[in-house]
Amino acid sequence: MLMMGKLGTMMIHTGRFLLRRFSEPPPAVAMSRVSFHRYYYSSKFISLVSPLVSSLFRPQALSTSAFSSSATTTRVEIDSTEHEVVIALGSNIGNRMNNFREALRLMKRGGICVTRHSCLYETAPVHVTDQPRFLNAAVRGVTKLPPHELLSVLKTIEKDMGRVDGIRYGPRPLDLDILFYGKLRIASDKLIIPHERLWERSFVLAPLVDLLGTAVDNDTVAHWHSLSLHPGGIFQAWERLGGESLVGEDGIQRVLPIGDELWDFTSRTHVMGVLNLTPDSFSDGGKFQGLDSAVSRVRSMISEGADIVDIGAQSTRPMATRISSQEELDRLLPVLEAVRGLPEMEGKLISVDTFNSEVASEAISNGADILNDVSAGTLDPNMHKVVAESGVPYMAMHMRGDPCTMQNEENLQYSDVCKDVASELYMRVRDAEISGIPAWRVMIDPGIGFSKRVEHNLDIITDLPKIREEMAKRSIAVSHAPILIGPSRKRFLGDICGSPEAADRDAATVASVTAGILGGANIIRVHNVKDNADAAKVCDAMLRRRRSKG
Repeated sequence: MLMMGKLGTMMIHTGRFLLRRFSEPPPAVAMSRVSFHRYYYSSKFISLVSPLVSSLFRPQALSTSAFSSSATTTRVEIDSTEHEVVIALGSNIGNRMNNFREALRLMKRGGICVTRHSCLYETAPVHVTDQPRFLNAAVRGVTKLPPHELLSVLKTIEKDMGRVDGIRYGPRPLDLDILFYGKLRIASDKLIIPHERLWERSFVLAPLVDLLGTAVDNDTVAHWHSLSLHPGGIFQAWERLGGESLVGEDGIQRVLPIGDELWDFTSRTHVMGVLNLTPDSFSDGGKFQGLDSAVSRVRSMISEGADIVDIGAQSTRPMATRISSQEELDRLLPVLEAVRGLPEMEGKLISVDTFNSEVASEAISNGADILNDVSAGTLDPNMHKVVAESGVPYMAMHMRGDPCTMQNEENLQYSDVCKDVASELYMRVRDAEISGIPAWRVMIDPGIGFSKRVEHNLDIITDLPKIREEMAKRSIAVSHAPILIGPSRKRFLGDICGSPEAADRDAATVASVTAGILGGANIIRVHNVKDNADAAKVCDAMLRRRRSKG
């Protein structure tokens, strides 16, 4: 709650900055940049707004806010250059997630290059309430299609996905709406941009906000803000509806897709139990290499409260030797198959911890629900492609170098560890998104114990909101991603407590996990499941109590 309050303030400050920026006289623009042409659609002119023309000729006194736009209407031609667009997606019939995946595939084939994705939201229906809940999202992309051709492509996709004329606001397998098209306002008999009910619909504004950063990244985005007619732009429009306080209520839930299910990761802290199949892991290396001992360990963790079992067959401790793909698979697959078949695993998730794309592909084919990559794709150039094609959630962790070099002096230099980790991890998540892994499938791990000194680990654990804030400057969607922390039994705890043996660090682990949960961690990765699951329950109760008091 504290983080979101600070984020909301940052959004309003962004608006005020742009108020100062946009209230200054516009720079001189060469008249040769302004051109008036005709654009024909169905043998008719359509009316479009030219913001460039309006900024040149609008009297300065009419500029009423940071984002205000009182542009004049003119006839312009849409040329062959790319235009940035925002498209909203909705579905409440059939497999909603598959509907979105197929829609994105068809959009790409139809000439729309998606560059950013919002989070996913499950929302209550409006107007016609006797129907299934909707899945809502939005994407940002570029296209050379003129506005009405873009509309035609989207309508064709809807039809191909099985949408038919029916009750207005009624059930549909797919709904695609153009929210923004470049810097244009459009008003024709077939298309209105911005969408006429955009500013009153929380299920549209929530994913729209996700596509932005608190730092406005280009003039097109600044124009989109201007269309809200609020000094604080789109952010203020969202806050006026209730903003982040709406998320988590009955009407709108932020979720992450896992298989055909939607995971509400914000309702409570989720516990990930560690199963190392390695002979050389720092805490329990060699203990669970046999199939029977590994299965017994999983049963024990589930009974103690684990929601996720994280299976690793390649050690990532400092100076760990990298094994071959085949050796890693030989360790992993028999255990993965056996664990997947356990009746105790009903409703539980399996994560596989690997930075090897060949291992990742086999693991996913054999039942892994989540891919946990300590390198966030830096140690295998094919990893993002494999995960993108698989459809599974992707845990991206911050690390510099590899396990053999991560604690080298050059990898331990930070000007501000939370800001630097956020910036570097965002860039890796951005690479993943460009490769086809939507932001709504990403989880993040700041990498406690990886390329960090003692003080760095402490700063991260106690200041997770700062990491989210820093990421929000570039992508609010990524700032909302589930955060995992994994301080369990790590050396920095032993250095603080004077405990050289990893097994003696469980109390220190509980303390660090508690601080992380109260700071906004959604998932804790631990060896001692029982004690940390109890700590998580107490933290969740404290957080609920805090929220109930406002």
